[in-house]
Amino acid sequence: MLPTVEKDTVVLQEAQRLYGLLANVSKTKAEKWTLADCLAAAPYTLAINRIKKEKKAVILAHSYTTPDLVYGVADFRGDSYELALKARESLAEVIVFAGVWFMAETAKILNPSKQVLIPAGKAGCTLADSMTGLQVQALRAKHPGVPAMCYINSSAEVKAACDVCVTSGNVFDIAQKMPGNELIFVPDMLMAENIEAELKRRGTPKKIISSGGSCCVHDKYRPADVEQLRLKYPGIKVVAHPECAPEVCRLCDYVGSTKGMVSYVASSSDKVFGMLTELGLVNRLEAEQPDKQFVWPFGMCSYMKKNSLINTLQALAEPRPEQQVSVDGIIAAQAKKSIEKMFELAI
Repeated sequence: MLPTVEKDTVVLQEAQRLYGLLANVSKTKAEKWTLADCLAAAPYTLAINRIKKEKKAVILAHSYTTPDLVYGVADFRGDSYELALKARESLAEVIVFAGVWFMAETAKILNPSKQVLIPAGKAGCTLADSMTGLQVQALRAKHPGVPAMCYINSSAEVKAACDVCVTSGNVFDIAQKMPGNELIFVPDMLMAENIEAELKRRGTPKKIISSGGSCCVHDKYRPADVEQLRLKYPGIKVVAHPECAPEVCRLCDYVGSTKGMVSYVASSSDKVFGMLTELGLVNRLEAEQPDKQFVWPFGMCSYMKKNSLINTLQALAEPRPEQQVSVDGIIAAQAKKSIEKMFELAI
């Protein structure tokens, strides 16, 4: 879908606005965003921002999506927890969620009266796709009476089968608050190991019973990646996500959520950071902390990158069936209890 052609001066002004935000941002490991890139994006950002107002829509963009979405059209940018809150609070008539399916599904659960659209359609997630609600029920049957906690990177039916949902920012605190000395955690098996290690460190050990999969980005990092960063950049601060393997996390200076990593970098007096995370977050930090250097070994989520300016404009103008989010009413009601329990315990 092609946007309506704007006057050349308006397009140039928009391109210059974008370039002012993205000039320091990596497009690939070897290239930065150029003015030409911004000129190509400008007609789309102008059209999206215009139709967004007409349709009384709000655009939520996860930090792992592309910089032209995050800085060109998003009303709010952040991680799963931040955007879930924005979705719950939104008064807009239409919520456009540039992310993956489970995120848009969560938005619909929290604000069911709104039309929720996802530009990428049913974009998956290796974690969310690794477990079903029936599998959670079977796991719970094997461990009767053990509370069940799910990572937000899960389907609505998995959330519906659990007692509480968590994010990477609140997982350790909520796990500590759960009753008993055993806890079921799905579907991130590497995060489960990190939970067990962290609770032991805090002096409140629990046996973590887990099943599921791992993140296709964060599970690729190895201790050697941390070691190589330290050899090449003496004094570097290495940050990682708790979806990484415990043996990697133990070697890092900071382990936390997307929001946590942003806050850590912003408050640090250090100037060079090794980023064991998805490229989109590196892009955000490059844009927001231009006086600091970010070294990114690798790691890109192909699911998140399915969102684009083109399909965002198309979804706003004429959404296809697969871009319109709906959740079964019974599942939504049960899943909402799990999500709201998270908000309650995260305080």
